[in-house]
Amino acid sequence: MSTQPSTPPRPQARPRSDFKLFRPIQTRWMDNDVYGHVNNVVYYSYFDTAVNAYLIEAGALDIHHGEVIGLVVETQCNYFEPLAFPGAVEAGLKVARMGGSSVRYEIGLFAAGAPLSAACGHFVHVYVSRDTRRPQALPTALQEALSPLL
Repeated sequence: MSTQPSTPPRPQARPRSDFKLFRPIQTRWMDNDVYGHVNNVVYYSYFDTAVNAYLIEAGALDIHHGEVIGLVVETQCNYFEPLAFPGAVEAGLKVARMGGSSVRYEIGLFAAGAPLSAACGHFVHVYVSRDTRRPQALPTALQEALSPLL
């Protein structure tokens, strides 16, 4: 008897209700590629911008002097609709998992006012000592900032 491996379900655009917080991001002229839409690599920059801006504003991340920094160890994105300059993007955030030294963020990128995401993805930060680059326990300020996004 032959068994076929099951095909994973095709990723789908997600509704706004799947996310806990939204942050605005303005597209830039340089974000567009020759096809007239935001280039795929820029979406990862939007992910990074949305998460890190939130952490800095929440007082949970000091990018210049903090003893603990987050390193991206995994990232992924699915694209559903194009985004383009000029246009506003709304980045939906949520924390899918918070471990001892790592956090998995899920991000949905929405055209302004759109009910479904133009793209969805995730990335994983492992928080490490700035000096040794060895994993560190999540600081209390970081845990407190991220708890509402779980």
